[in-house]
Amino acid sequence: MNSLLKMLVKWLGMLSMATLLASCGGSSTKYRNLAEVAQSNNFNALLAAVNKAGLGGALAAPGANLTVFAPTDAAFATLATQLGFASATALVAALPAADLAKILNYHIVAGTRYSIDLKSAGATLPTAYTFDGAAARLGLNTSSGVVLSDAVLTQANVIKADVRANNGVIHGIDKVLIAPGVLNVVQMAQANPSSFSSLVGAVVATGLAPTLSGAGPFTVFAPTNAAFAAAPTGLTTAQLTSVLTYHVLPVQVLASAIPFGTAVATLDTRTLAGAPVAPQTITINANLTITDSTSTAASIVATDVRASNGVIHVIGKVLIPL
Repeated sequence: MNSLLKMLVKWLGMLSMATLLASCGGSSTKYRNLAEVAQSNNFNALLAAVNKAGLGGALAAPGANLTVFAPTDAAFATLATQLGFASATALVAALPAADLAKILNYHIVAGTRYSIDLKSAGATLPTAYTFDGAAARLGLNTSSGVVLSDAVLTQANVIKADVRANNGVIHGIDKVLIAPGVLNVVQMAQANPSSFSSLVGAVVATGLAPTLSGAGPFTVFAPTNAAFAAAPTGLTTAQLTSVLTYHVLPVQVLASAIPFGTAVATLDTRTLAGAPVAPQTITINANLTITDSTSTAASIVATDVRASNGVIHVIGKVLIPL
């Protein structure tokens, strides 16, 4: 009887230990690093990018103590489609390793931050990507779930939180975060179709995409889709080209350097009637509006969307040249 009692006590002890391990995640994640956990959770496109960028060692390092916002394969596929690639695989293959490293580091935050920690982290998070001499930051909103805002004014939702590793934590997100200074101005617009699909369509239709994808630098005053919906229609290709080049300056002008009240030359050198002219000008006012050839000014609604070849400022009206 005593031996049966001892065996029962031993069995109950083993059962309690197994239950405790299971409640802590058990051996499924407790003893694996971030790279291994990402693999077991099918972040395949992310890992392909990590491997090409040479960041696998950083995610596998003991004591890395990192938070990784991991886009799903579907998120990578969506970005690939937006940028004109056939698949996420083609996207990763096309982007240089250095650019992939920048994008990936924009998804990494120092420290192991679970969902409960993010709720008290403030309005922004500094990432592992350095841009203009400082850590590039993500916008953070935890009023309903966890929502991240990126450099192209789009948002990603955490859809799979607190995937634990032995050297950090992964939060699965539904969108690839767009880092500042990596994609060109055309690609930045492509990556935010809810705001700029009309602009992108016009740029492609007029054949301006290769020019605006070039070295630059450019300043693009980018009308929103709503602005295009309210703009005049029925323009010829030549007229639309004039309108679009009227939104572009041949230099990079950040918000902090805008010469308020001064006429600045655009890339537009033809009137809507087709006559050649000196570069037509716009005037940016101190109240963050732009005066064009019409009596209605355009409001600047967002500034300093930083691209690899310039900057985008978002406006609420299509500018009309002479």
